[in-house]
Amino acid sequence: MLHPHDQLGSFIDHTVLKADTTREILTRFCEDALRWRFASVCVNPVNVAFVTTLLEGSDVRTCAVVGFPLGANRTEVKVLETTLAIADGATEIDMVIDIGALKDGRDEAVANDIAAVVRAAHPHAVVKVIIETSALDDDEKTRACRLAVDAEADFVKTSTGFGAGGATVHDVSLMARTVGNRAQVKASTGVSDFATFEAMLDAGATRVGTSKGIAIVQAAAERSA
Repeated sequence: MLHPHDQLGSFIDHTVLKADTTREILTRFCEDALRWRFASVCVNPVNVAFVTTLLEGSDVRTCAVVGFPLGANRTEVKVLETTLAIADGATEIDMVIDIGALKDGRDEAVANDIAAVVRAAHPHAVVKVIIETSALDDDEKTRACRLAVDAEADFVKTSTGFGAGGATVHDVSLMARTVGNRAQVKASTGVSDFATFEAMLDAGATRVGTSKGIAIVQAAAERSA
């Protein structure tokens, strides 16, 4: 399916999460997001207030990661991170689940962790739940998605970018089928060209996390021309 290139920005979270990210880099990413009308700029918690100021008055949202990248923080810490990020201006929260608990089969612990962040975020921010698909088998991916929607999360998301792999068409399709109309799907990590981007949308993603958004939108425009 060919999507109108001038609307593709609305599917993209312009992502800048490396440890050595400077304010100069953040400023450039925000300027790019404003120019290309991306959905959000996704940053680490320490950068939320700065990015929010740069995006003020626009439709581009500030997205903060929580419990990132391992998901191994205590729930109380994830809740505090969420609360502080929202106070700093974030309207989207991308949280990482307790992956070890999921693999143990401790589904109640996973569900409670997600639900606590959702309660802290709603109604001020949407919550995207990162399940780190590269660490999971299909049964675990399905269980993680079900737990997320039962906890009233808004999205399920494939990857942190710090794991062993990224988004695949198989995983996005599986996640989309699992959540149905109860949540949306974000494909993240490894989406670096237009063909991969469009494949993710066709598989059911409604948001894509990438640092290559400009190249993707430009490639779509060239293809359309």
